[in-house]
Amino acid sequence: MKINLKNGFTLVEMAIVLALIGLILGTGLTVLSVQQEQRKIEETNALLSDARDALIGFAIANGRLPCPASSTSNGYEDPIGGGVCTHPYDGFVPAKTLALGGTDRAGYFTDSWKNPIRYAVTTSNSNVFTTVNGMSTSGISSLVPDLQVCSTTTGITGTPPATTCASGPPSTSLASGGVPAVIYSTGANMVGLPGSTGGTGGTGSDEAANPNPNSTTTVDRLFISHAFSSANETGGYFDDQVTWLSQYILFNRMVQAGRLP
Repeated sequence: MKINLKNGFTLVEMAIVLALIGLILGTGLTVLSVQQEQRKIEETNALLSDARDALIGFAIANGRLPCPASSTSNGYEDPIGGGVCTHPYDGFVPAKTLALGGTDRAGYFTDSWKNPIRYAVTTSNSNVFTTVNGMSTSGISSLVPDLQVCSTTTGITGTPPATTCASGPPSTSLASGGVPAVIYSTGANMVGLPGSTGGTGGTGSDEAANPNPNSTTTVDRLFISHAFSSANETGGYFDDQVTWLSQYILFNRMVQAGRLP
């Protein structure tokens, strides 16, 4: 009796195997992409913290906060020496002035998507926060930083540009009393250096409140910070990462260092 054994796969079986391999690879690539994006978010948060710590160190050493860098200052504050800042609300972290590493060839301190990390500083009290010994001369009791951080643009008030978070209830302010400095990344949807067309984000109402290449906002001292949101949610697409320097932490550290009476 002759037994006929079939070896190998039929076309149907091969198609099933290839489909399964494709499904596995597709799932794996999706998971990998999500993991990579999460890692970039975590790395950028660490960079924002580094910049905030560097600002405190600079204030302790110099008795003032640095001015933001401009697109032409190569990573140094503008103007050098502080005083009246050239771009108080729409500038960049002055990485060279702060002696921060991780800058690109143009001197920008960049996030994980290679976007320049942005920095805003208060001009309150006639720019004493960025003037040598200006804060100590004025005294803590008279210092009133006026940058505002809100959780949404909904309900913000003030003749454009807006200056006040919604009073509520509930209040949308994330930093009662105002803050002297805000540091933020424009996120993955804003890829590209200033003046480039590499990114298409930043036009939703919440992201547009934070100065960026696609926003018309440049002199707005009110900033928005909240978790990621999609384009169809209130405030529009939002992937900015925002941190700020608490006035209480800044003043406390400067008092301890003998920079404030």
